[in-house]
Amino acid sequence: MKTLNLEKVTNEVERLCIEANQRIGEGVLNKIKAALHTEKSPVAKNVLEQIIINDDIALNEEVPMCQDTGLVVIFIEVGTELKISGDVYSAIQEGVRRGYKKGYLRNSIVKHPLDRINTKDNTPAVIHTKLIPGSDKIKIIVAPKGGGSENMSLVKMLKPADGIEGVKALIVETIKNAGGNPCPPITVGVGIGGSFEKAALLAKESLMRDINDESSNPVNASLEKELLRLINNTGIGPLGLGGTTTALAVKVETYPCHIASLPVAINLNCHAARHKEVILGGE
Repeated sequence: MKTLNLEKVTNEVERLCIEANQRIGEGVLNKIKAALHTEKSPVAKNVLEQIIINDDIALNEEVPMCQDTGLVVIFIEVGTELKISGDVYSAIQEGVRRGYKKGYLRNSIVKHPLDRINTKDNTPAVIHTKLIPGSDKIKIIVAPKGGGSENMSLVKMLKPADGIEGVKALIVETIKNAGGNPCPPITVGVGIGGSFEKAALLAKESLMRDINDESSNPVNASLEKELLRLINNTGIGPLGLGGTTTALAVKVETYPCHIASLPVAINLNCHAARHKEVILGGE
């Protein structure tokens, strides 16, 4: 059984924290560029052009795309055939600490939600772990999450009788209430089912998917397309200044739930849709 090199984990998390903040994903950038050809509003077109220029400056000058460099959310998928000697969570937190210092990224984390003293190194990150049977590798996804988009998120327990129409109405109303606050064009993550906390995790996980993919579940895939149409018909537009490009994509994830429940969670990503990943093997 191969052993995970924890120093390598730290180094990779450091790198990913910086890259996620400086380098927009190619798929996301292409979506924004494509929107220039379909957007009708001159103001919205100008906003999209400015976003593209901003992303280009961030890439070439190695500076953040946004001054809010986020709370770091990290997903790790750990193979059961990979030996870990030591504390992988401490190794990840050290990577965040180093990345935010080396990249001159803003420290945005307070030690206690009601005693708001800055930790001064952007730790701790929020870490979610999944075990992968038979694998001897670890997959690490680093997703810095800005406060503007995160604050517009919602979890609500609907009644089963509300059905799919109730789900759609809740999501569209949430986007309308958010307006320009999450810095559209947004990516919309939706989690349906499970329990209160599972729905929220599903919504967050959905935002880690490739922006160009669609759900393998036909019900989910159909809902993604319908929601994207409805959201882009709200007229909110880029940065809330009007237009038809409110969202770049909608991602829906579902999970079985109790017969008396219909949990729905909505989590939003700003136009940067920041997340980077790496797969490491043991040594």
